[in-house]
Amino acid sequence: MQLVIIAGGKGTRLGLKDIPKPMVKIAGKPLLEHQIEQAKSYGIEEIFILSGHLANVIVDYFGDGSKWGVKINHVIEPHPLGTAGCLKLIENQLKDRFMVFYGDVVMDFDIASFIEFDSQYKSIGTAIVHPNDHPYDSDLLEINGDNRVVNVFPKPHKSGEYFQNLVNAAVYIFSPEIFKYIEPDKAQDFGRDIIKRVINNGEILSGYRTAEYIKDMGTAERFEAVKQDFEYGKVAMLNKRNKRPCIFLDRDGVINKDMDNNPVCSDFELLPDVADAVRMINKSSYLAVVVTNQPMIAKGFVTEDEVKNTHKKMETLLGESGAFLNGIYYCPHHPEKGFKGEIADLKIDCECRKPKTGMLMQAARDMNIDLSSSWMIGDSLRDIEAGKNAGCRTISIGEDLGADKNAKNLKEAVEIILKGDGNNG
Repeated sequence: MQLVIIAGGKGTRLGLKDIPKPMVKIAGKPLLEHQIEQAKSYGIEEIFILSGHLANVIVDYFGDGSKWGVKINHVIEPHPLGTAGCLKLIENQLKDRFMVFYGDVVMDFDIASFIEFDSQYKSIGTAIVHPNDHPYDSDLLEINGDNRVVNVFPKPHKSGEYFQNLVNAAVYIFSPEIFKYIEPDKAQDFGRDIIKRVINNGEILSGYRTAEYIKDMGTAERFEAVKQDFEYGKVAMLNKRNKRPCIFLDRDGVINKDMDNNPVCSDFELLPDVADAVRMINKSSYLAVVVTNQPMIAKGFVTEDEVKNTHKKMETLLGESGAFLNGIYYCPHHPEKGFKGEIADLKIDCECRKPKTGMLMQAARDMNIDLSSSWMIGDSLRDIEAGKNAGCRTISIGEDLGADKNAKNLKEAVEIILKGDGNNG
């Protein structure tokens, strides 16, 4: 597979004057060099670098790429064309599906898994999406249950609206069909222009969710953070090839006030200190994943769309406080019949309803989770049993339910885990 790296960033907010943004050094090497080395490690050997501002710095440093065992083709835009407009310059040189990186993104992800995911869909392309701690100033995508991108929400976002915390990570695989949607010699961007154009035309664009490290370094503060993460080994550690521990969280009574039999979005309210607790998980080596039974869907008390809207509100409220969830899994089933308005197809004895382990096992497959190093935090016996059945350690909130530990609230539970395991940074 060919790789295109869009490397026209100026780095104005980083105070750069003599080098373009992708050439800023991290751990002694230009960021662009780290990207090339990662691509090469997965067998990618032909790379197009599309540059503009101070392009000579990039050309002089990398040459033809032979030093890195790859073939580098340098293309310099005649004037600023944006992330998509510059791609049009090499339309005739990309005959098969190709990958796109932005040259100002620090990343380490399992490229083989990304390519395998893309191959499962008959799509015009696949975009990587992931949560972050600042969704309020990020371009967001909405993904449906079939992993299809169905909406685009460019920043800035309207106050009072709720979104999935799924940030466009600026990493793509595209079919050459994408060029139908890019106008020649015109400044255009994927995030603001092309993706919306593609989905509005009915094309299938897939969304690949990942908890791996993919972060922009657009501000001085974020640049310092990613440098530190790189030096501490966090960037490489979060690659999907490495198993990760997880803190599984029940929802009602743990994250938010219990909404009883009427779990509607308008009634959703985070419990005190929950955002602090989730943010503590985010800063540790643990993933944060919600696993929740939502039998009111099967009973006909609430629609599945309403539950999804509630989860958007949960993600938005957490995001406003710099916290995020790596995944949300819910069970819509209920085994007992006899409810007025119940959904017959959902009245089954499933494998996902806690205390069974289906949701935890699915999350483990999706994110390569080490269940034996993970925890389940809940406020009911079925939560604790689900955690034990999956091989996790457990913490009960409030009442002592025979878990490994007991805590009065989520923040205390997370403090117990991080203090005991030393995984707090």
